[in-house]
Amino acid sequence: MIQTKRLGHASFITPDLDRQIDYYREIVGLHLAGREPDRAFLATNSGQLAVVLDRGDHEGCARLSFEVSPSRSFAEIAQELADLGLKSESRSDDIPGLASVLTFSDPKGTTIELFSEPRFVPKGPTVGGAAVIKLGHLAFSVRDPKAMGEFYQQVLGFRVSDWIGDHFVFLRCGIDHHTVNFIAGTSVKMHHIAFEMRDTAHLHNSCDLLGQKRMEIIWGPVRHGPGHNVATYHFNPDGQIVEFFAEMDRMPDEEDGFFEPRPWHRDLPQRPKVWDPTLARDMWGVGPTAKFTSFAR
Repeated sequence: MIQTKRLGHASFITPDLDRQIDYYREIVGLHLAGREPDRAFLATNSGQLAVVLDRGDHEGCARLSFEVSPSRSFAEIAQELADLGLKSESRSDDIPGLASVLTFSDPKGTTIELFSEPRFVPKGPTVGGAAVIKLGHLAFSVRDPKAMGEFYQQVLGFRVSDWIGDHFVFLRCGIDHHTVNFIAGTSVKMHHIAFEMRDTAHLHNSCDLLGQKRMEIIWGPVRHGPGHNVATYHFNPDGQIVEFFAEMDRMPDEEDGFFEPRPWHRDLPQRPKVWDPTLARDMWGVGPTAKFTSFAR
């Protein structure tokens, strides 16, 4: 089993490259770490690459990158993938901060890029916008969340953090409650991308920013049940849902098997579980708007 350690960056296709660059700089608060005629690289001010944008004729999430231990060679990992019937390719790339990657595709067609020994990109100028601290997680609508979850567990070493009924699974590869989510849907698409804030005061400030920019919050502020993060959601210019969040559950010790205790937990200790979809799960906050729920179908 490949043991992934953390989410690196996400790569998107966009029909309007300049507009999306402006959004990620002026709203999300990333800085432009590199630019090519049809490609852009955006990073947090801590030097971590977060988003890669490629010009194309449609919008969508094309690739996800995950860090693996440098103690295992790409040749060993490639053989392990081959034993599972997965074809992989090792290649050098011009992505800032990454010397080489090993790529293969997951069952929904997203390219997975594995990397080790990352190099931080140079810090940019003082950023505006929300100034997020990192790319937190991505969620996808898929036809079979159970099968997709099993693939990520068996191939990439993810662990299940929670289920909502049998239709929504939360998976982690580090200490954060979830790194990828899969929800049952009628089509295969990215459901949302999420960025972490320092704390709830920082999240509050991002709400003021969205209000100033006349960008509608389509859900939140809300404290969720699974993960217990405080979150808001809005659309970016490509019509993708973007989440800003803080205070997500973390599991610092896998052997203990419970999330770090927090005052807002109802279960003590808070362990991975199946949440009843017929009961209210959020700890507090208003429900999602029709714009959010219609997108999730």
